[in-house]
Amino acid sequence: MAKIHGCLSPKRLPAPCPSISAFAMASRTLSVSSLASAAFASFPRPRPPPPSLRIPGLHVARGSRFRASPLSTTAAAASTDADADGVDTVEQLLVTKPDSSGKGRTDRLMKLQRRADVESPGGAGRRWFPYLDAFRAAGDVELTSREVLEVLEPHILEARRERIRRAVENRSYSVCLVVEGLSDFGNVSAAFRSADALGVQSVHVISCDNKRYRDNRHVSMGAEKWLDIELWNSTAECFEALKRRGYCIATTYLGTDSVSVYDMDWSHPTAIVVGNELMGISDDALKLSDLHCSVPMKGMVDSFNVSVAAGILMHHAVCDRASRLGHHGDLLPEENRILLAEFYLRHRESTASIVHEYAKRKAGNFMDKL
Repeated sequence: MAKIHGCLSPKRLPAPCPSISAFAMASRTLSVSSLASAAFASFPRPRPPPPSLRIPGLHVARGSRFRASPLSTTAAAASTDADADGVDTVEQLLVTKPDSSGKGRTDRLMKLQRRADVESPGGAGRRWFPYLDAFRAAGDVELTSREVLEVLEPHILEARRERIRRAVENRSYSVCLVVEGLSDFGNVSAAFRSADALGVQSVHVISCDNKRYRDNRHVSMGAEKWLDIELWNSTAECFEALKRRGYCIATTYLGTDSVSVYDMDWSHPTAIVVGNELMGISDDALKLSDLHCSVPMKGMVDSFNVSVAAGILMHHAVCDRASRLGHHGDLLPEENRILLAEFYLRHRESTASIVHEYAKRKAGNFMDKL
């Protein structure tokens, strides 16, 4: 008898080779599976339940990051024109549902008290700074930024505190970004990410004609948590507020009167405005702006992607400011301390709770002394 792969022993009956046994077992399994499939082929398969009607919304997760969550079916039914992947207005993506105080998402991100637009920037030649040195805590107790820093410093790791300090030192309100009527929220998110990376703290979003935005929050990498984002219903409303704050408004537009961005003096407070991906800057924005600017093109195409253009403009503004002034960040010592306290409060949801508890103890001690 011939040996099969060395599996035959002269003193025993031949045992099946492992490879042959495995092949036989596999054949039997295949046969049973085939028979089972044939047996049940005539029976209709149960259909999976239809997916529930959901539109990705947002709610605040730990650490003040965005996370998708379903809206109510009422809101979903009102959005029958939504894409299969789900779309929302920019207000829904950035603001979400108001909380019990009536504030939206972006308002909740801004923790310290904000200056009113009617107030002057603080003197001739001074640029706008939005925060007051006051945090309204539990029981209407007002804390200063210095108190907030003292309370929260022990609760934030040293490496994290150092990173926040470096970011604040390089922040500036002398340059702000305005995005007008973009149709792809991915472009808005990419602009947020560039603004944060370059130290541009103030970003304004004008949602024209109730445009709907695709949900691409992941593009921003959480940058919206660290920016001051303001939402506007119209270009006129936004530009009016920016002019009150002392900004020169520069719209990106390729025309005969356009100024090259390389010829501009970015040391003065300037708002950079980028427009819709297809239509560009609106007529209202062109009419209400102080000047039109453009990036010289060297190739065959005559425009950049809108988020790329925003990144190039902000990067050039930062480089120009560093060349003229020696630095981009321009916060005064008091403003630095206030924005540092603001960032500490945004670090985690729990940090605001810690400050509220401190405020309660402070109020209790004050009442005891009385």
